[in-house]
Amino acid sequence: MNIAEIASREYAEVDVADRFGKIRAVFERENPKGVIVTDDGAYRGVLTERQLLRSHVDDDTKAEAMMRSAPRMSRTQDVRDVARVMLEGDTKVAPVFESDELWGIVTVDAILTAVIDSLDALSVEEIYTDDVTTVAADATIGRAINLMRENGISRLPVVNGDDLLDGMLTTYDLSDWIIRDMDKPTRGDRAGDLDRMLDLPVYNMMNEPVVTIPADATVAEALERMLEHDYAGLVVTPAEDDRTIAGVITKTDVLRALSYTEEDHLDVQITNIDLLDTLTRTEIRESVTDVADKYADMQVQHAHVRFHRHKERLRGVPLIQCKIRLRTSIGQVAGSGEGYGADAAFHVALDKLERNVISMKGVKRDEEYQGQLLRKLHQL
Repeated sequence: MNIAEIASREYAEVDVADRFGKIRAVFERENPKGVIVTDDGAYRGVLTERQLLRSHVDDDTKAEAMMRSAPRMSRTQDVRDVARVMLEGDTKVAPVFESDELWGIVTVDAILTAVIDSLDALSVEEIYTDDVTTVAADATIGRAINLMRENGISRLPVVNGDDLLDGMLTTYDLSDWIIRDMDKPTRGDRAGDLDRMLDLPVYNMMNEPVVTIPADATVAEALERMLEHDYAGLVVTPAEDDRTIAGVITKTDVLRALSYTEEDHLDVQITNIDLLDTLTRTEIRESVTDVADKYADMQVQHAHVRFHRHKERLRGVPLIQCKIRLRTSIGQVAGSGEGYGADAAFHVALDKLERNVISMKGVKRDEEYQGQLLRKLHQL
């Protein structure tokens, strides 16, 4: 299937000179996944909800200062290829071109809706993420926003003092709140008002009850639930328990599963590939493969490497966070690290990954030994 069948000719559009006050109004009025930024009709970039969460952006800021690049798609590209490119570009909306002319847009929702019938054979526990960032219900909204920025995520499960699920906070909730606040008539220092709102507790804004999905459900069931409620993700829980957090499954996880390849070498996907400097895709794949190959009894099914840029710099080089996650025959294992430049961050994360792999395999061996011992005791 190529994306001409699912791309949309209708999309929200703003000009590079449009100010952010107008752009916020577009998001409120049309509720788009993102808007296309043009310059005299020519494509320049995209704006998404994430840009709305930047607390220091005022209404006079122009779109050109806030827009980000997104990969350009051809309307004849295959859906799986588009899924992979959107993952690597870390975008939920991308422009579609015919020759050199902007033809329309494609969204993650459109792709997933088109392939939902093919996801019945895949279970949630096969693709969900078990390393979950949470926030306490009594933490501040400012703290929640920082957690989202630091981890490059769009949703935070909210927990009580016993680490049980209490609610959910998403970028949509925050952007909707910011838009509504900016529309209110104000007097005095608006920045001061915003600072006071950032001190509000999370429980003032979180959604409850939370829509969850059991780990043994199919991916198709999870996706149907996300599309029905217009959610980007769901909390995954053990069967018969909707308060204990086992993990999170998102539309991005489903998109990643859709884009898996059947190549001879290990399938390694990279998010935010534009942050690579001296590091190459081949070097990343070979390094991750080396770690996987050291432990032959652990079959690695898929690897995901994600880079995230922080604002901090050293001699012009940005501080980068790298997370490497492996889905293996004995469970999920990850490693993360930070460094100035993608190369440094990747190798810190790779070292942590290898240590975690060794630790996980050690735990597995201990469990096997205990099982053998118990079987021998039962035979006495």
